Amino acid sequence: MKITVIGRQINVYEDTKDLINKKLSKFDKYFAGEGEATATLCCKHNLKYMEITIFASNTLFRSEVGADSFREALDGCIENIIRQIRKNKTRLAKRLREDAFDYAAPDVEDPIPMEDEDQPIIRTKSFPIKPMSPEEAILQMNLLGHQFFVFNDDQTNKTCVVYRRKDDTYGLIIPEAN
Repeated sequence: MKITVIGRQINVYEDTKDLINKKLSKFDKYFAGEGEATATLCCKHNLKYMEITIFASNTLFRSEVGADSFREALDGCIENIIRQIRKNKTRLAKRLREDAFDYAAPDVEDPIPMEDEDQPIIRTKSFPIKPMSPEEAILQMNLLGHQFFVFNDDQTNKTCVVYRRKDDTYGLIIPEAN
């Protein structure tokens, strides 16, 4: 597995990089060496945050944990990703087409609430959209840990949005033709 370690406004020491490489090498048994992992480290509010994103088998797994040390945050991220893999392994095998996730899904941050129309757009992301069913979009949204996911419906070829509701059910937004 190819592993990239990034420090946001901090220097990452070699021993920390070695520890991350050693711990992430556990995932080779799940992905047979074809995966790519990115570990991002930063410090916020006196906590050490680590975000790990793994793209393997055309699927994205992501976890972000804050702790007192990077070692604790790393252990928490690894536990979360292993839990995601185990939880979704049968769903991925049973429900999805073999090429269901043949694109690089975006790492979209939560939207910034706009109180004033004069506020500038701070961040713009673009990404390819692949046709999939709403069930596949929900699975991908859950794997990313996001509240919504934009996709092309494979039946209607319309751009749709699935989202998580407050009662932990899901909603689907389908555009109407004018």
